[in-house]
Amino acid sequence: MISIRRVYSGALARDADKIRQVQEIFRRSFSSVASYAEKIPDMLDKPFHFGYRTILLTSQTGDRRITGFSLILHFPEINASLLDFIAIRPEIKGGGLGSALYEASRDMPRRLGSRGLYLEALPDDPEVVRDPAILKENRRRLKFYEYYGVYPIVGTAYETPVGDSPAPYLLFDPLGRVQPLSRRECRAAVRLILQRKYSHIVTQEYIEMVVRSIKDDPVRFREPRYNTVEAVQPAPRPDERLQREMVLVSSPVHRIHHVRERGYVQRPARVDILEQVLRETGYFDGVSPGSHGGKLLREVHDPDFVTYLKTVCEKLAPSRPVYPYVFPVRRPERKPRELAVRAGYYCIDTFTPLDQNAYRAARVAVEVALKGAEELLEGRPVAYALCRPPGHHAGRRVFGGFCYFNNAAVAAQALSAEGKVAVMDIDFHHGNGTQDIFWTRSDVLTLSIHGHPNYAYPYFSGFADEIGEGFGRGFNRNFPLPENAGDELYLSTLDKALELITRFKPTFVIVSLGYDTMTGDPTGSFALSVRTIQTIGSRLASLHHPLLIVQEGGYSLRNLRRGSVAFFRGISRVLLRDFGRA
Repeated sequence: MISIRRVYSGALARDADKIRQVQEIFRRSFSSVASYAEKIPDMLDKPFHFGYRTILLTSQTGDRRITGFSLILHFPEINASLLDFIAIRPEIKGGGLGSALYEASRDMPRRLGSRGLYLEALPDDPEVVRDPAILKENRRRLKFYEYYGVYPIVGTAYETPVGDSPAPYLLFDPLGRVQPLSRRECRAAVRLILQRKYSHIVTQEYIEMVVRSIKDDPVRFREPRYNTVEAVQPAPRPDERLQREMVLVSSPVHRIHHVRERGYVQRPARVDILEQVLRETGYFDGVSPGSHGGKLLREVHDPDFVTYLKTVCEKLAPSRPVYPYVFPVRRPERKPRELAVRAGYYCIDTFTPLDQNAYRAARVAVEVALKGAEELLEGRPVAYALCRPPGHHAGRRVFGGFCYFNNAAVAAQALSAEGKVAVMDIDFHHGNGTQDIFWTRSDVLTLSIHGHPNYAYPYFSGFADEIGEGFGRGFNRNFPLPENAGDELYLSTLDKALELITRFKPTFVIVSLGYDTMTGDPTGSFALSVRTIQTIGSRLASLHHPLLIVQEGGYSLRNLRRGSVAFFRGISRVLLRDFGRA
């Protein structure tokens, strides 16, 4: 299976290693311009510094060995792209890797809205190329492009050499469009390509000479030379091997945790609806979680607590949930011997049941979040972990609020090994569990915007003066809001929280997402509109940090449908603006 991924920058260690491998392949494949490889990190990290947006696609194996790459330059002002370089490791022969890379390289500009993809190829004219081996390679490459219906533009001075080396042909891939390439459009593209890619070696007079030489309207192309039958241009279609910017991680295992009792709003239909409507948007790749073991879980939660949940759930009878009803007050160190009674020792409320499947579902929810974190580490800008049960009320040694393990906190623990993490909780209810887990840490900034604890669950935490202790002092911030808080107040508060995240300079941002802030949610009293939910998504994406979205609450099915699409529409529009693809 050929996997093709986009590398956005070298900010993460794994991405920096991919870029180093790309540079190695570049130097081996293009030895005459080997120094160009040194520019690649800057081309990615400084958008538009060179006058174009740079897109690096890589093919890789399961062990992250880069097998090939393509480098695409996008010129947004003319809606056109240039395939700057494409190469595979010289030792790799066959296997369709070159075709897969080129097809992905066609797909990316099409999604950018490009009206065509320009590319260069060295000439196949024996009068110009005297070396038989080089001539053979040039012919092989032009034959490859002919298969896709891509031919050199003829009747221009683009091939006028500068110095002793032959100049390349300019080819054009229409990416499936039926309109012919006009003289005006071609001239604009050639001028930009020469100015922004070759300005260090050509004069303005040379550029204008080449541009003026394009006289045919529409532009003419060379007749096929290598294919015995007329090349049929494949209609561009989304390449399934090319990853999208956003990934949705989910698992059907959540459905086993279904408490069929009146008033239990944490029902499986919530996740099923979210998954259905978001897959229909086309924004996401979909992946399933793996198995990361329990090490990270026990780093975040007290091992005795984890063991208890596993043991008690396995011993419960089917369809007989246990609700905590006795809680410690004066002697919390004394644990009741009976496991069912002991539920109150670890729980913060009376409405979060334990049943036979609660532990298993909660463990899989953790795996969903960890897979999302893994996707960020692999270079994905946005990952959505569709977790159920939720997690932000689960503390180091307590469960409650329908939460058993803290999915966002375990993901933060995993990501903190690679850099600082900010956890932004925008559920209606205070993220008390996340606050508890990172209370004394300075490498994880926790923020929560929520209903004031004077009237909203969990009541005993979430006040503005709770700022952390020890090393964590100042790295926990709460923004409690009054009942019926609306769009304007919420967004102004969000801006304050985002400013703190900007100052913190995290490597990753985790968002504990709840749609219970929307008008009409049965568990919340805020009055946020669909438009504001979209704005929240946009502002979070505008932080320009890899985002892991972890699903928490939200219990109006109508709000889930509308809010989820709006939230991720807001994110996708920022991705389109910043990365050139929704």
